[in-house]
Amino acid sequence: MTATGTARAGDPERGTLDKAAGENFPVAPFFLPKDWRTDLVAVYGFARLVDDIGDGDLAPGGADARLLGVSPEEAEDRLLLLDAFEADLGRVFDGTPGHPLLRRLQATVRRRSLTPEPFLGLIAANRQDQLVTRYETYDDLLAYCELSANPVGRLVLAVTGTSTPERIRLSDAICTALQIVEHLQDVAEDLGRDRIYLPAEDMKRFHVQEADLAAKTAGASVRALVAYEAQRARELLNEGAPLVGSVHGRLKLLLAGFVAGGRAALHAIAAAEHDVLPGPPKPGKLQLLREVGVTLRGEG
Repeated sequence: MTATGTARAGDPERGTLDKAAGENFPVAPFFLPKDWRTDLVAVYGFARLVDDIGDGDLAPGGADARLLGVSPEEAEDRLLLLDAFEADLGRVFDGTPGHPLLRRLQATVRRRSLTPEPFLGLIAANRQDQLVTRYETYDDLLAYCELSANPVGRLVLAVTGTSTPERIRLSDAICTALQIVEHLQDVAEDLGRDRIYLPAEDMKRFHVQEADLAAKTAGASVRALVAYEAQRARELLNEGAPLVGSVHGRLKLLLAGFVAGGRAALHAIAAAEHDVLPGPPKPGKLQLLREVGVTLRGEG
C-alpha cells in the first residue's frame, strides 16, 4: 500500500484531499483568497470521493463505507455506496452528515448558499458509469459530461459569487472540453475498467475496433480518431475561453489556468502524435505557463 493509501485507510478525509496534488489542474492554488481555497477544497473532497466510489478506488479497510452506514459485506456494491452517499449528501442540507468530507462541505454549502443540484449531478454521473460503459453518439457523450464535468465549473462560479447565465454557459463548454481531454488521455485506463468514452459512431467512421484500443501503441486509425476528438475539445475550449475575460483579479488567473491546462494537455497529445495508448501524454510546466499567457491575453 502506498503512503497515501495508508493515510486513506486510517483517515478517509485526509487521504482523499491528498489526491489534490496529483490533479491535472490546480484545485485551490495558493494565490486565491483563503476562504475561496477552503470552500474549493471542500467541493473537491466531495467530487474526489464520489469518483473514488464510482471507480472502486476506495482505500482498503472499508472506512468510507462504515462512515456511510454500509456494512463490510456490502462495501463492494458501488451502486449501494452511491445511494448511501446521496443519502448522506441530503443530510448536508437538513441534518448532520456522517462522512467527515460531507461535514466539511456543509460549512461551505451554508456559507455560499449552494444548492443540491450540482452535487446530485456528480453522483448521477458515477451511477451512470456503473450502468453505461459505451456511448453511441457524441451527443450521448455530451449528455454524460453535463453530469460528470459541468457541475464542477458551476460550483466554482457559485463559490466565488460570479454566476450568471452566460458565465455558466461558457463554463459548461470549458468543463466538457476538459472532460473530453481527460478521456483522451485515459483511453487505456478506461478500457481497463471496461469503459470507452470515444463515441461508437466515430469509431466506426475511423474504422477503429475496440481491440485496437487494447494495443500497446496506436495505429493510424486510432490516431486519426484521437485527433478528431481532440479538435472537438479544442473548439469547446475556444468557445468557453471568453469566460476568462469576463472576470477579474485572482479568479481570472484561476480560470485561465483551467483553460490553459486543457490546451496544454491537447498540445501534449499532439506532440505524442495522438498515440495515447502507452499512457496519458502530460504537458510540461513551460507549455502550461505559455498557454496561461496566451489565454490571459485572449489570443487563444
